[in-house]
Amino acid sequence: MARNQPTASSPPDPDQGAVLRPGRAADPVPGSALSAEERPTTASEPRAQSSEEGEHTRAADTSPEPSDEAGPEAIEQALAESRQRQLRLMLRQCDRILLMDFDLLAMNDWPDNYSLAAARRNRDLWVFTVMVAVLVFLSGLTGFVPAWIAGGGFGAFVIVLLLGVPVVRRLYTSKPSYLDLILRRQRMMRDARTHAAHLEDRDGLIWQCARMVEFNPALKNTRFSDLLRLSEQRVLPRHLTRREHVRLYLIYLLEAEKAYERAQAAFFEGNQQAIDRGWRGAVTLPERRT
Repeated sequence: MARNQPTASSPPDPDQGAVLRPGRAADPVPGSALSAEERPTTASEPRAQSSEEGEHTRAADTSPEPSDEAGPEAIEQALAESRQRQLRLMLRQCDRILLMDFDLLAMNDWPDNYSLAAARRNRDLWVFTVMVAVLVFLSGLTGFVPAWIAGGGFGAFVIVLLLGVPVVRRLYTSKPSYLDLILRRQRMMRDARTHAAHLEDRDGLIWQCARMVEFNPALKNTRFSDLLRLSEQRVLPRHLTRREHVRLYLIYLLEAEKAYERAQAAFFEGNQQAIDRGWRGAVTLPERRT
């Protein structure tokens, strides 16, 4: 029992050196140490921050990175969709070309210059005959010629005058008169201009069809430049004053119709390719006309 007693109870030997013995912890320095309640809190904050940073880092590592470049198939699909929209716009802007009346603009019954000259000669001959008959009749009234000659002149005047009446003239000849030919020309020109105004509408037609030049290079011919400029200004119909202008307009419409058919074929071919490859976004249909 005496052996188990702690050695600390025995007095220290003054002849031995200093011996370090375990004791209590050192006292904290006043004003610089933190309290026991604050110490765990401050120690946990860096841990919480570090844990949050670790979670953000792991989330950033696991999140998918955006690809800088799209795949070749996606690019090809986007190009196909853009091409289909462009073709659809072309077809929409130029669809009034289908309303063209070829016979009305061709003016196949247009009186030629020879028929007009022949009718003018017959008219001049008729006017000369009427004037001669009137002179003979007036000469008989003055006594310059015998009365029977004056009477014959008056009868000739009446007959020739009746031959100039359209109803009587059709009884002995089927040739149109000069006035009929002039009226026919004016009527055909008026109908052609009305039809051109219907085709051009408020937005103009042929200058919008000029976008289809890739399907028909003939549309960029320089002889059509004036027509395109007038169509863009919405004043083309009233500048069609001669048959040559209408024929040139018809030629452009025929070339634009060829381009329209080729653009339409390319549009439907692009739709079929999009369907075959499963590109639903590139499949479009022409808008309904209103």
